[in-house]
Amino acid sequence: MLIAYRLLLGLAMVVAFLFGTLVLLTGKGDAMSGGSSVRTTFKGKASFDDYMTRILLIGGVSFMLLLLALDVVGNHLPK
Repeated sequence: MLIAYRLLLGLAMVVAFLFGTLVLLTGKGDAMSGGSSVRTTFKGKASFDDYMTRILLIGGVSFMLLLLALDVVGNHLPK
């Protein structure tokens, strides 16, 4: 169990670093402006922002799931 805990912890640290770096590099700064740009669902080819949004969503969800698994494994470690 200790090996699984350490592997999950290392993986969570890598995902957290990558996720944080991507958020800082791709931040637009207008997130609180109310979304003045209109986005449509059927606009053709996906842009860079669409890809980054998908990558950030996957990174955030995977980080949360890793931390949940880390908590479950950590609670089953011998005290």
